Amino acid sequence: MNNDLIIQGLTKKFVTSNSVAIADVNITVKEGQFTTLLGPSGCGKSTTLNCVAGLEQPTVGSIRVGDFVMTDTARDLILPPEQRHLGMVFQSYALWPHMKVFDNVAFALKLQKRPSDEIKQRVQESLALVGLEELADRYPFQLSGGQQQRVALARAVVSRPKVLLLDEPLSNLDAKIRESARIWLRGLQKQLGITTVYVTHDQSEAFAMSDMIAVMSMGKLQQYAPPEEIYERPANRFVAEFIGVTSFITGTIQKVEGKRGTLKLASGELLTIRKESKSDHAWKEGETAAVAIRSERVEVLTEDSTRENTVRANITSRTYLGSKWQYTVETAGGSLRLESTDAIQGDSVFMYLPPDSIILLAG
Repeated sequence: MNNDLIIQGLTKKFVTSNSVAIADVNITVKEGQFTTLLGPSGCGKSTTLNCVAGLEQPTVGSIRVGDFVMTDTARDLILPPEQRHLGMVFQSYALWPHMKVFDNVAFALKLQKRPSDEIKQRVQESLALVGLEELADRYPFQLSGGQQQRVALARAVVSRPKVLLLDEPLSNLDAKIRESARIWLRGLQKQLGITTVYVTHDQSEAFAMSDMIAVMSMGKLQQYAPPEEIYERPANRFVAEFIGVTSFITGTIQKVEGKRGTLKLASGELLTIRKESKSDHAWKEGETAAVAIRSERVEVLTEDSTRENTVRANITSRTYLGSKWQYTVETAGGSLRLESTDAIQGDSVFMYLPPDSIILLAG
């Protein structure tokens, strides 16, 4: 049986403020997949997650897991959270402070009136999964932040939910613990084979853990694709700008043939560029356009070169970061950021911009 999580046409409008939190969001999370909702604060990612959890009621749209419909506004059907068979971990963990670890994890099973022997067995199994079986008799205040997070996860999976929802669960951890927690959490998700939706604004977190990433901005889904595609083939300028360190060079389109094109800079320098295949914009000769390039793709040359896509730039700032130098340079097409393991002498530099790394984007 197919148990994909399917979100269709999801829109949420707040009547009091007359604002739209999310607009026509469509996402399918394959069974067993780890999908991350990624975007800046206020982009609608948590609202989307809360609609799936039943904590928010969408204005329009449907949400289902396989044939199990949880929300369908056309039929005026919105199941309450407790009937959705989902597990959720909040940013604050939301543990009961007066209950011991065992009772926190067992809480949902007790509400379901499960037999005591079954509750004991399942709680012990869940605590073993997160490596906390020895701490069952402690209170939350006796645990570290990382341990509290694991208790919240054990509580979320003890009921064997159809889908696990995670709302920035690592944000309260310090940087070093957070990095190891990513590896542990992803390993747990794979071990359980549970369909997971994760919310974060942290790009490195999303790329390290996800099978698929949904990039959101201002309530709209900008791109939904595997991490590599998000990075290498951004759908539009927002995605290119938001993900990684990206620079934009402006020029005039000379020609576009298939997936290739030529951009002419104000200096007369010509750049061979790559057209994003998913863009349906009909580029015309003479049209002004901006192309995107990742800073780590720029190659610093020790001297001028006659090969294509070599441009000259003036260095306007330089920053030493320990393992590398970071520069801001001014080209005939605008400012560009680049990185080099070597210190560049002088105030100017020649750079090679690989054609496959220069992306022509619409929007």
